[in-house]
Amino acid sequence: MLLAALCALCAFFASCTKLAGWGVLLWSSDNPAVPSGTVLPVYIRSNINQAWVAGVPKEYRAGGGPNAPDKFEVPLKQMELFGTKAAALRRAEEFTQLAVMYGETLQDGLPLREGPDNNARRVYRLRLGEVVKLLAKIEGTPAISSTGEPLPGDWYQTLTQDGTIGYCFSYRLRLFEYSGGKLEIVQRMVEEQGEDADLTATLAKTWLPESYGAMLANNTIDIDMLSQRWGFYPGQDSGKARLFLKDMENDRIIDTTFSYTSIQPNGARAWRFDGASLQMQLRSDNALAVQYTENGGAFRTFLFVTLPTDIDDIILQENARRSGHFMRIYNQGPLFSSANYGSLTLNRNGSFSWSGFDLLIPHIIPASTQGAGKVVMRLYLDSSLENRYAGAFTLQFNERKDAGVDFLYSFESQGLRIEYAPKNCINGVTVVRRDTSPTIVYFFKGGETPSDDAGEVLIIEE
Repeated sequence: MLLAALCALCAFFASCTKLAGWGVLLWSSDNPAVPSGTVLPVYIRSNINQAWVAGVPKEYRAGGGPNAPDKFEVPLKQMELFGTKAAALRRAEEFTQLAVMYGETLQDGLPLREGPDNNARRVYRLRLGEVVKLLAKIEGTPAISSTGEPLPGDWYQTLTQDGTIGYCFSYRLRLFEYSGGKLEIVQRMVEEQGEDADLTATLAKTWLPESYGAMLANNTIDIDMLSQRWGFYPGQDSGKARLFLKDMENDRIIDTTFSYTSIQPNGARAWRFDGASLQMQLRSDNALAVQYTENGGAFRTFLFVTLPTDIDDIILQENARRSGHFMRIYNQGPLFSSANYGSLTLNRNGSFSWSGFDLLIPHIIPASTQGAGKVVMRLYLDSSLENRYAGAFTLQFNERKDAGVDFLYSFESQGLRIEYAPKNCINGVTVVRRDTSPTIVYFFKGGETPSDDAGEVLIIEE
């Protein structure tokens, strides 16, 4: 047993002296204080601690004495491993210019993306004041401001302290050099610079129309509204604030740019934009009132909110919801037939074809309509309808892209029942009630229908 223990001990020391490779440190270590870009001998990988065990170069050993630690742990994502020292040295040389460069986030929720493009999928959401390590400068799609002008800055591949790698545009980063010691991941103290903390926080947030918050709270997402990117953009770096939203009261789009020279206090948590008829006031940490004077002299106020979830993520989740509801209908068919109202065929890509619906012309389907298009699962049900129907959809005919025909639907043992939902039964994207004299069509699964009149349209008087 003693011999076995000695053999195991020898094997352990052997594993710590035999190199697993050479690494380039990406994120500076504070204990011991080793700067990023340093080439280190790597001995083992610890899967338990999710770290490399690397050697400490003599020049970075505390005190330099014989008892100074000669090994330390480096988180796996904070070092690149190479098979040879020569390869590590080449990588360190490439990394020289950015080895000491870091970036501090100036906007809460600033995204790291999968690629150097503002339309790429978000992989991480940075907090205000969070620090990232710059790994490489990358050519990417130019970032555009709210006024349509290119923003100054560059795309960088970046690393967060917890190991997430993504791409970030530098316009909302404060770049700084750091060569060693402890790196604090904290928001800069705006009081030290004599700044207004509330104003700084307000300018760092993304302000969207109040209706977006209601959509999220009610879980009734209108993708068409979200994708327009309506909002209030203070433009603190350009001196041009933009108000871009749909004025529901007057049924028009407001897209106005205000040029100003500075933003000054105008009361408790309120500010004015000098040189413009524009002011704003925080109603709460996540609610902002924006006021301005129109050309005709009318004083207008609009409310904006910040959301806890990124818009792109909300759209992804809504698309997933729509896809799931469509596939339930598709799996019930995908071919549905009615003795009097033809055949409805669904395709996996969301398109449809419908022939034989002449009896629904023109009171439901316009006379000029051709029988093909896309099924859009944009609608929601009011709670009063949820027990009776599985959902609602829009048949968007190809030649009528400005409008569609809306139906409630429910599943039957033999097929699908659809019920026409006129526009006056729909509020936004929610079907709130049935028609007073509802028109109902029964479809049966497959290509054949029973010989009785079950396929007829039923006009039901409530």
